[in-house]
Amino acid sequence: MVLSRFWLVIFISSIVFIIISLFAGNTYSVDFVLNGKKDDPILISEKFLTEIPVFIKDSIQKSEEKTFTINRDTLNADTTYVYKNQTVKIYSGKQKSDGLLPTCKTSLFDIILPLMAYLAFFCGLMELLIISGASEKLAKKLSPFFSKIFPSVPKNHESVSYMTLNFAANFLGLDSAATPFGLKAMQSLQELNSEKDKASDAQIMFMCLHAAGLTLIPTSIIGYRAAANAANPADVMLPCIITSFIGTIAALLIVGIRQKINFKSATLIVGLMTVIAAIAGLLFYVNRLNLVEKNFFTSNLSGLMLIAIIGITLVYAFTKESKFVAQKTTIFDAFVSGAKNGLTTGVTIFPYVMGMLVAISFFRNSGLFEIMSDGISFAFSNIGVSKQITDSLPVAMLRPFSSSGSRGFMLDAMSTFGVDSLTGRLSAIFQCSAETTFYVIAVYFGSINVKNTRYTLGIMLLVDLICVITAIAVASWFFVK
Repeated sequence: MVLSRFWLVIFISSIVFIIISLFAGNTYSVDFVLNGKKDDPILISEKFLTEIPVFIKDSIQKSEEKTFTINRDTLNADTTYVYKNQTVKIYSGKQKSDGLLPTCKTSLFDIILPLMAYLAFFCGLMELLIISGASEKLAKKLSPFFSKIFPSVPKNHESVSYMTLNFAANFLGLDSAATPFGLKAMQSLQELNSEKDKASDAQIMFMCLHAAGLTLIPTSIIGYRAAANAANPADVMLPCIITSFIGTIAALLIVGIRQKINFKSATLIVGLMTVIAAIAGLLFYVNRLNLVEKNFFTSNLSGLMLIAIIGITLVYAFTKESKFVAQKTTIFDAFVSGAKNGLTTGVTIFPYVMGMLVAISFFRNSGLFEIMSDGISFAFSNIGVSKQITDSLPVAMLRPFSSSGSRGFMLDAMSTFGVDSLTGRLSAIFQCSAETTFYVIAVYFGSINVKNTRYTLGIMLLVDLICVITAIAVASWFFVK
């Protein structure tokens, strides 16, 4: 219900703002909202050749392309004059995101189809885990810990193994594997849900733990920093881990208190201490490496772990081939059967993803997001917050809405302010230590047709806020001399 109302609010308010801007003369055309593409120049005016300044008119007439561009610098938007069909069209600035129709297209071709391919492959592997009995064994090993966090989930239930694989994939920065495991976990938890259109406590806990995006190896962030010639691309690794870990603990406590979970359990305390010790141990090892060794380690660990998961699954399935024979199938046929289920899931979630992305597209292109971002930055600057911090806030604000959008702001911050500046580093920490909340809710709950998400959205956004505050504190501690 909350998500539905939020979707309506940002959609309708964006449309109203676009119409007001058009009739107030602040916007010349609304075509870019419908048909424009990200980074396209925006048409701001159209005049006759005689109405423009003489020096621009002369420059256009001398140009073979009948165009003239001014303000070619990194701080101001270019203004381009294009003479065609007896009028001069004036373009300035770049479009923030794709318009409605391109968004519908890209949501299918750039998001859903690749996701369906990942789903097909990993759901095929999960079918092997189920039939071979590996998922049941994994669930038995972890049930004592998970039963404390998810008391409504029976011991040894298959959802435990799926959630474990999802957390492990996120932990290693394996987004392509994490989503299929997470969707399978939600589907498995839905089987235990007595009210099918309403999120269960276990589903809410899983989603909120997912929100903090606990990551051990932020591979993509390190890659972006390396491409931008950072002095030490991996120097944000520890701040990313600390920020996402605090966010995860916050999510566990907030949801746990709401669901009256017993945090005094010895099993739960031992489990958490084990995770903390593992993180600390790995950080201690990584900090002993030199720059070249760090880059090699961080760029290969995640890939090797994914290869290991695939290899172990296939080898274990081969050793348990008799179980496949007992079910009158083969290992490959079981893989194909699971892959088909992945494709079905992809088709199911497409409308939810498209609907959310189109609303976000309207929100960004309308100018409302920019006004809100500027307002918050202004408010923070007036209470004494460093400009280096306020310059990075657009990444944090956009992260819950759009991963690609916040990534664009991050890359822009690295380019404009310097990859090794506080702004550049803080933008990178924001990008890796939180989840794309609205997209994730649309995908995960859409896959099981849950309409009432209860308090999931509110807590996920609260966790996002905690991650932002933590990121600012940690970055200031690490990088402000």
